[in-house]
Amino acid sequence: MRIIRYVNDQHQKQLAAVSNEHIVFDLPFPDFMSVVNYAREKNQSVLQIVNDVIETAKNEKLLENLTLTTPIDAPEVWAAGVTYEKSKEARNYEATQGKLDSETFYDKVYDAERPEIFFKSTSARTVGPNDPVYLRSDSNWQIPEPELGLVIDGAGEVLGYIVGNDMSCRDIEGENPLYLPQAKIWKNSCAIGPAILLKDAVEDPYELKIICRIFRNDEKVFEGEAKVRQLKRSLDELVHYLIRDNDIFDGTVLMTGTCIVPPNEFTLNDKDHIEIEIPRIGVLSNPVKSQSLSTTGVH
Repeated sequence: MRIIRYVNDQHQKQLAAVSNEHIVFDLPFPDFMSVVNYAREKNQSVLQIVNDVIETAKNEKLLENLTLTTPIDAPEVWAAGVTYEKSKEARNYEATQGKLDSETFYDKVYDAERPEIFFKSTSARTVGPNDPVYLRSDSNWQIPEPELGLVIDGAGEVLGYIVGNDMSCRDIEGENPLYLPQAKIWKNSCAIGPAILLKDAVEDPYELKIICRIFRNDEKVFEGEAKVRQLKRSLDELVHYLIRDNDIFDGTVLMTGTCIVPPNEFTLNDKDHIEIEIPRIGVLSNPVKSQSLSTTGVH
């Protein structure tokens, strides 16, 4: 069972559930956390509450006919880095400019007890399905990072799974690790969606598959895929370190790292199109848009 939001006829965001047949049922709640809190009051699972609504639903819609938005206004989005071997290799390439003959701090964090966790975005900076993701104007080497995202509450309980795109500037991060915030955070540099797959509907999240496709001039120029089970660390471990001595808000999203990296000579261009798919969740599709210096505060 998946939870979405779409823009209704009153131009408002409507919470809804999607069945396996892509039939959409409106939910009588303002947002995802309201469903979670109601389920807890009733001592039931969110899945039970949603199924009860569907049994009595009178109005059905087709998913393909709706304009989707982010399924949740995540107050914060955090991300974990160097959680897959492929990510470690890519970060090492950036840091050494291709001279991979010595250990770097990326090797150390990959093997360390403490994972790399960094702040990525807020709800106001985060975009949803079909919204443009922006290129940073002072970077010449940019890629999407397709990731499984965990939707969690303030105590760190995983409520569901979401598709995430952690846009990244490889040249800025590679120049100096202290530039990580600038390599990761800028306008429209984070996308999530198109749905939240309820935790109770997933037997084993490590069996989820992530697929990334990039199109240029209507031609596919890159495709890669990976399984979440290739993670070096457990999902619980990443959540544990995020909430340690930290205030986390209900509806926070934690992206868990990428195992899909385009070739080192590849960089995104204006008017490219990114598709990130986790088959049981859906396809997060975003056009790529460049920014002029005059619109980014750089003079």
